[in-house]
Amino acid sequence: MNKIYLDNAATTPLSEEVIDAMVDAMKMNFGNPSSTHSFGQEAKILIENVRRQVAEYLKVSPAEIIFTSCGTESNNMIIKSSVTHLGVERIISSPMEHKCVSESILDMKSRKGVEVAYIRPNEKGDIDMNRLEELLKSSDKKTLVSLMHANNEIGNLINLKETAELCKKYNALFHSDTVQTMAHMDLDFSDIPVDFASCSAHKFHGPKGVGFAFLRKSSGLKGIITGGPQERSLRAGTENVCGIVGLGKALELSINHMNEYRNQMETVKQYAIDRLSAEIPGVKFNGRSAELNNSLYTVVSVLLPYKNPLIGLQLDMKGIAISQGSACSSGASKPSMVMMMVLSEYEMDDCTPLRVSFSHLTTKEEIDVLVDALKEISHDFVIEKADAEHR
Repeated sequence: MNKIYLDNAATTPLSEEVIDAMVDAMKMNFGNPSSTHSFGQEAKILIENVRRQVAEYLKVSPAEIIFTSCGTESNNMIIKSSVTHLGVERIISSPMEHKCVSESILDMKSRKGVEVAYIRPNEKGDIDMNRLEELLKSSDKKTLVSLMHANNEIGNLINLKETAELCKKYNALFHSDTVQTMAHMDLDFSDIPVDFASCSAHKFHGPKGVGFAFLRKSSGLKGIITGGPQERSLRAGTENVCGIVGLGKALELSINHMNEYRNQMETVKQYAIDRLSAEIPGVKFNGRSAELNNSLYTVVSVLLPYKNPLIGLQLDMKGIAISQGSACSSGASKPSMVMMMVLSEYEMDDCTPLRVSFSHLTTKEEIDVLVDALKEISHDFVIEKADAEHR
């Protein structure tokens, strides 16, 4: 069976060039980068070269890039250190953030007594900038705003520059989870006054277990993992040298081919939207994911017009890997917060969300296989439901 992978928002396959670069680093540069001898310093040079590469992409200082294990660690560090070390007393966020953000915020509310205010999105999943300004105006407490650049389930985008400038106007710190957009979009942090951002390499064909945090120098943020001087004393622990090298190679490839990859994925995404609309009666699309100009080009969130919590397993048995948008993962009955925000009560009870996410390797032929499989499952499911109701 030829297997088809359509869950690239969860993780992406490693590029061969990335694997080769990592293997070379493991073979030739095994020294501890904190060691002063040549073995260690050769490894240290590799790390600093990637740091400069990331900084050049974001148009920031290399000193503002701190390597971590992933976006989750980066987001935890930013939120918790903002409260612990920067005196943040209030956090403004959205119910649609990734769990590593929402749970870090709740942890700070529970342990540190931080005030939390949420901006409820509209039925399309959009964040109201007027409401954000109202909240920023309403208190003199030191505030951190945490809003993701692109939603990982429905692909909705916020205007990063507009949001950052609004926060700056009211002297609030601004953190954005940029895990889904880093290396997929041009990001110029010399022009966008974001204070903090996060990255995971495995979202753009790099290795798992490595990422980075962007920390604006002027913020004064401190680390929460202590025990060594690594990463400018902001993240103790021996660096993952081969992982960082893999991140650098994946970033290089993504930047060099960004327009080509984007055009390919936009073409395939539109093809998927058109085919699903034509072949699956009653299908809908969640948030703004079907609007190419208003959503992340790597994601489309589909709503099937019937309830089938096992559809992910059924597709997997046909060799198609896909996400149910966190709505009924592993048979769980509780939908994700994102789906609760954008779906009606009827849609929650009687429909099935799917997240189809693309890479530059995704083809129209693979979309055809997906659509044919969904047609077959839909037909069988409707027949079985009718038979059960008749009995």
